[in-house]
Amino acid sequence: MSTTIRVAEGEADLALVHGVRREVFIVEQEIPEDEEWDDLDGPSEHVLAIGPDGAALGTARLIHGEPALKLTGGIEGRVLLGRLAVVRAARGTGLGAELVRAVEAAGLRRGAREVELHAQVRALGFYERLGYTAEGPEYLDGGIPHRTMTRVL
Repeated sequence: MSTTIRVAEGEADLALVHGVRREVFIVEQEIPEDEEWDDLDGPSEHVLAIGPDGAALGTARLIHGEPALKLTGGIEGRVLLGRLAVVRAARGTGLGAELVRAVEAAGLRRGAREVELHAQVRALGFYERLGYTAEGPEYLDGGIPHRTMTRVL
């Protein structure tokens, strides 16, 4: 499968990002819609995976700057990777890992030294294979067990 991963730009791309997140989080995982959409989408950088037919296959967002400082306990040089989602048809292809690496690269371009993410517990192994380490206790987010993970870039 020939997939292009790029930074989302403009309203059309943001609509594709939201479409993937709606399908994965709201429909499949039954996350309440009011918990999925937040005020962090605007100031964040989004990466978008597009298949050869132009369909959106996956997305993730990079929270950086002041919003990241507020969400990561004020740690300078730390960005937050979030909302990683891959549509069912593209799972198991390595696309999730490619999206994580694309967010890390975007963070590096912004001067990040480390990445924090809030992983669903069932995805801990996926992130561990990409070099992330779990820290702190398990907690619920959207009714789903999560753990905070970090990786030095």
